[in-house]
Amino acid sequence: MSLAVYGHYFSSYTQKVLIALYENGTPFEFRSISPETPEHSAEWLRRWPLRKFPLLVDGDRNIIETSIIIEYLQLKHPGPVRLLPEDPLAALDVRFLDRFFDLHVMNATQHAVDGALTGDPVKRQDGMKLAVEKLERAYGWIEGQLGGRTWAVGNDFTLADCAAAPSLFYADWTHRIPESCPQLRAYRARLLARPSVARAVDGGRPYRKLFPLGAPDRD
Repeated sequence: MSLAVYGHYFSSYTQKVLIALYENGTPFEFRSISPETPEHSAEWLRRWPLRKFPLLVDGDRNIIETSIIIEYLQLKHPGPVRLLPEDPLAALDVRFLDRFFDLHVMNATQHAVDGALTGDPVKRQDGMKLAVEKLERAYGWIEGQLGGRTWAVGNDFTLADCAAAPSLFYADWTHRIPESCPQLRAYRARLLARPSVARAVDGGRPYRKLFPLGAPDRD
C-alpha cells in the first residue's frame, strides 16, 4: 500500500507535510477531507477520532502530528533532502524552530481566524487584537535570528522551513510583516519561491474564499 495523506489543501498543517513530501518527490495518495468526499472523512475519523489533520497512513500504521509525520518520513521513506540533521544538537535547533513557527506564529494567527469564524464582531476584534500582539513579538524575535541565514537554521532547507512556510504565509495575510523586519520579509519571499512551497500554495489557491479574514489579492 502506498502512503496516503488525509487533509485539506488549504490547511496550513496539511501544507507543512505536503512540502516535506514534495521536497523529496515521495509518492503518496492525497485523500481530501471535504463534504464532497464523505468516504475519506469517515475513514479519517475511524483512524483518528480526535478530528485533527493531516493524518499519514503507511500500511497499518497511522502517523499523526505534523512534526512526527515528517520525522517518520525521513526514517522510513528517506529522500535526497534530509529535513532533520544527523547531528543531535543541530537537530535540536531545527526542532526548536519547528515548534516556534507552529506555536508562536501559526497558533497566534489562529486566534484571529477563530474569532472571525464565530461571526461575532466583538470576538473577531478580540481575536485579531490577541493575534497581532503575539505576532508582533514573534516577528521581532525571529527577525533577530535570520541574519546571514538562507533558511531557518542556515543553508539547508529543513523541517523548520516546512513549518515556517505555511505559518508565515497565513500570518502575513492576518497581520503584515512590517518593513522593520526586512530579514523576515525576505525569508518569507524565499520560502514562497521554493518549488515545494509554491506547489503547496497552488494546491490551496482554489479555496482562498474560505479564509475568514478575507484573502488578500497577492501571493
